[in-house]
Amino acid sequence: MNDRNAGSEKKNSPATVLFASLIGTTIEFFDFYIYATAAVLVFPTLFFPSSNPTAGMLQSLATFAIAFFARPVGSAVFGHYGDRIGRKATLVAALLTMGISTVVIGLLPTYEAIGTLAPLLLALCRFGQGLGLGGEWGGAVLLATENAPPGKIAWYGCFPQLGAPLGFFLSGGIFLLLSETLTNEQFFSYGWRIPFIASAVLVLVGLYVRLKITETPVFQKVLDKNERVKVPIATIFSEHSRLLVLGTIIATATFVLFYLMTVFALSWGTTGLGYTRKEFLILQLFAVVFFALTIPISALLADKYGRRITMILVSIAIVLFGFLIAPMFVANDAIGVTLFLSLGLALMGMTYGPLGTMLSELFPTEIRYTGVSLTFNLGGIVGASLAPYAATWLATNYGLHYVGYYLSGATLLTLLALLLVGKQKSITESGLTPSGSNS
Repeated sequence: MNDRNAGSEKKNSPATVLFASLIGTTIEFFDFYIYATAAVLVFPTLFFPSSNPTAGMLQSLATFAIAFFARPVGSAVFGHYGDRIGRKATLVAALLTMGISTVVIGLLPTYEAIGTLAPLLLALCRFGQGLGLGGEWGGAVLLATENAPPGKIAWYGCFPQLGAPLGFFLSGGIFLLLSETLTNEQFFSYGWRIPFIASAVLVLVGLYVRLKITETPVFQKVLDKNERVKVPIATIFSEHSRLLVLGTIIATATFVLFYLMTVFALSWGTTGLGYTRKEFLILQLFAVVFFALTIPISALLADKYGRRITMILVSIAIVLFGFLIAPMFVANDAIGVTLFLSLGLALMGMTYGPLGTMLSELFPTEIRYTGVSLTFNLGGIVGASLAPYAATWLATNYGLHYVGYYLSGATLLTLLALLLVGKQKSITESGLTPSGSNS
C-alpha cells in the first residue's frame, strides 16, 4: 500500500525512466546474445560433440530456439503480475530470472565432464533466459511509453529498443576481445565462460536502477481505481484474440530479419564462406552501428507520420532486401558483406524502433503488460526460434537465394497484418494521460 501511495506522490524523471528502460534491456539482450554467439562458436564443440560438425551446429542452434518457446510462458507469468501488482516489481523479478540463468551457464560442466547431462542443463538454463526475457521486454517498453509526454510516445518507446544493438555490441565486443587476447585452446577451456559470469555485474547495476523507479502514472491510475483484471491472459484470449494474432504477425518479420543478420550470418559466414571468427565479428560490430542509429530515426518518423505507416514502408523495403542476400553475402568480398550487413541491420532498426510502441497501443492499460509481451514473444516463436536453423538448412540444400525468399515471404505476412490491423488509439489518446499524439 505504501508503495502505491509513493508511486502516486512521486514522479519519475524523464532521465530516470529512459535510463531504467534502456539499461534493463541492454543487460537482457547482452545475456541473450552471448548465448547466441556461443551457440555458434562454442557449444557445438563442448556440449554437442559429433563426428559431423553440421549436426553439432544444428543441435546447438536447436537449444538456441528453446528460449523463444519459453518467452511466451514468461509473458504470461510476468505479464499477469505486471498487470496485477505493477510494472516495477515485475521488471525486477524478470531481470533476476534472466541474470541468474545466464551466470549459471558460465559455470556448467561440459559434455566431456558429465556426458549427456551437460546439454540438458544447458537447455534448462536457456529456458530460464527465455522466461526472464519474456517478462522483461514488455515491462521495459511500458515503463517508457506509459511515462511519455504527448507526441513523444514512439521516441520514449525506442529507448528500450536501443538495448538490442547495445547488448549485441557489448556481447560481440567481449567475444572479439577474448579472441584477441586468448589462444584458441584458452578460449575453449575457460575464456568463453567469462561473458556469462561477468554479466552478474551488469545485473546488479540494472537492479539498482530499477529499484529506484516508481510505478508508471498510467498504471497507477488503474491501481487507484481498482480496475485491474483478475486474469489478464484470459481477457486477452476472450476479447482481444484478433489483435493478439495480428500483433504476433506484425512482429514476425522483425525477428526473422534480425536473426538472419546475426546468428545465421555469423554461422554461415564462418563456415560456408570461410571468414574467420575475428573477421566476421568485426564486420558485424561495424554494421550494428547502423542498427543503433536507425532506431531513433524511425521513432521520430513514427511520432510524426504514425507508427503503422512507418512500419508499412519499412516492410516493403525488407521484402526487396530479401532478394539481395544471395548476390551480396559471398566469400572473399568483405566490402560487399559489410554493405549487406549494414543495410540489413539498418532496416532492422527502422522496423524495430516503433515496434514496441505499436504493439503496446493494441491493448488497454489493465491488460497491456500481458498483451504486448505475448505478441512480441509469440512473434519470436514464429519469426526467430527456427530462423537460424531453417536458414542454415535452406542455404545448405538450396542456396542463399532461398534464404532471401524466406525473409521476403515472412515480411509479406507482416505487411498484410499491418494493413489489416488498422489505426489504433495511442496510449495518450486512451484518456489515461493528456491527448495529443499520433498512432
